[in-house]
Amino acid sequence: MDTMRDRFIGTASQLLDEEPRLAVVLADISADGFARARHTHPDRVINVGIREQLLVGAAAGMALTGMRPIVHTFASFLVERPFEQVKLDFGHQDVGGILVSAAGSYDWPAGGFTHMAPGDVSLLDTLDGWTVHVPGHPDEAETLLREAVTGDDRVYLRLSLQENREARPVSGAHGFSVVREGRHGTVIAVGPLLDNVLAATEGLDVTVLYATTVRPFDAAGVRRAAGASAVADVVVVEPYLAGTSSAAAGDALLDLPHRVLGLGVGRAELRRYGQMEEHLTAHGLDPRGLRERISGFLRPRPGRP
Repeated sequence: MDTMRDRFIGTASQLLDEEPRLAVVLADISADGFARARHTHPDRVINVGIREQLLVGAAAGMALTGMRPIVHTFASFLVERPFEQVKLDFGHQDVGGILVSAAGSYDWPAGGFTHMAPGDVSLLDTLDGWTVHVPGHPDEAETLLREAVTGDDRVYLRLSLQENREARPVSGAHGFSVVREGRHGTVIAVGPLLDNVLAATEGLDVTVLYATTVRPFDAAGVRRAAGASAVADVVVVEPYLAGTSSAAAGDALLDLPHRVLGLGVGRAELRRYGQMEEHLTAHGLDPRGLRERISGFLRPRPGRP
């Protein structure tokens, strides 16, 4: 099966043939994959080289002319390094575009911390008007990309090498989907962590929600899932910085007694390369680590059945 990044390259190349206002702006990353598309559309597939600030600025300039730019590189070079340009060139000028990242939080550990971006979604949370998609399968990534191309808004599509075994129906227009229903707690699994969450909660009487569009946050869906209990206990499991969506979950339950546990990538830097799976385990995002923390958090308290 192809990776999310492979699917993105193929889908975006096809969309360039179909959508005359679409452009792809690169900073060397994935340039080889777009070689055919660049030959066919030399004016709409632009490689600016390793100049990430220019990458974002050039794309925003295209948006000002009415084009729909797709901006692509590793997450750390797309969101963190040129953050001022993302903030001003897209946000302040109020133009739309699609930022498509690769490498996620720890997809390529050998690249070191320069190639990791566990804080990307938290950083975008400081800006207004961004839709954030975190697909868990290449099919989902393709669906969300195709939807994003038809709009004029600001979209961040976060791709990863980690993925679930099966794709699920997704749409940026819909909220979180119910995968499993239970009575004693709600666990929100974001994107590629769904399989691990399902394994970790096997046999637990909890509701599992699946989230691929995390901004805007589906407050109504969380309220429906968690609001039936006297005390709403919610666990958010995200493949980026732990606690990124805890405030949003808390706001959704503002008028209910509630507790929220945010699980994800820890703040401490892991300075040994290792493999992606080892990083998952080190951050407690493997099934065993999730089981311990979720069951511990949801363990019945005195006075509660």
